[in-house]
Amino acid sequence: MKIHFLGTAAAEGFPGMFCRCTHCLRARGRGGKNIRTRSSVLMDDILKIDFPPDTYHHVLRDGIDLGQVRDLFVTHSHSDHLRAEDLEMRLPVFAHELSHPLRVYGHDNVVRKCREAVGRPNAERLSISRIVPFQTVDTGTASVTALPANHDPDETCLLFHIEKDGRTLFYGHDTGLLPDETWQWLTGRRLDLVILDCTNGNLPFTGSHLNIEAVLAIRDRMRSEGMIDSASRTVVTHFSHNIGLMHEDLTAIFDPEGIEVAYDGMVLHI
Repeated sequence: MKIHFLGTAAAEGFPGMFCRCTHCLRARGRGGKNIRTRSSVLMDDILKIDFPPDTYHHVLRDGIDLGQVRDLFVTHSHSDHLRAEDLEMRLPVFAHELSHPLRVYGHDNVVRKCREAVGRPNAERLSISRIVPFQTVDTGTASVTALPANHDPDETCLLFHIEKDGRTLFYGHDTGLLPDETWQWLTGRRLDLVILDCTNGNLPFTGSHLNIEAVLAIRDRMRSEGMIDSASRTVVTHFSHNIGLMHEDLTAIFDPEGIEVAYDGMVLHI
């Protein structure tokens, strides 16, 4: 599997759009891997997780052919993970020469937000399907299972277990500590790649997002329960500017732990 990290920031971006704090000024000055847009990944150029407001920028920056994407899985409806209005750009008049519909999957608020944005979509261009926790979707190329997150008490937020060509990926954000039922489902399953929320960096743990300490605790439990081993890879992403950590600060913390720090445009092969 090819995993392309399109964006690696929390809701405000890093640096924040309007922010003039010390951290954002440093990020702007240093540039490069310190410039982070709202989070999303692309798998093998055809399966996408989340549809943030920076998607068009990702398309231009990384030369992505978004018309090739067949499946879009949305974790939750927060504005940094879903700009449903831009789905209209896949409908007739706005897009031409498309060979297949884009299949969008999400729970309750995601489906509602998408339908409000595009009305009744053209079935040849766009389909919107509600999925529930522990439901598995066979896309034809991958098997994707929705798992409960611990994020927003007013919405059913999802994490994803993805299996393709004998490889497995756990997409673990936005979330705080994993719910018991998610741990139970993962029991007995080996993971090649684990992607975890590290929104809060070295700030105190808040419950709906992870910090460094919580990331290490999840990694350690996965290791002790045999879900990951020495061949598995763990990646952290979704960083808030409030943590005040540049990319090199994060790598100094995580490199000794064998954990990789995602940055915008990073590509992994597992």
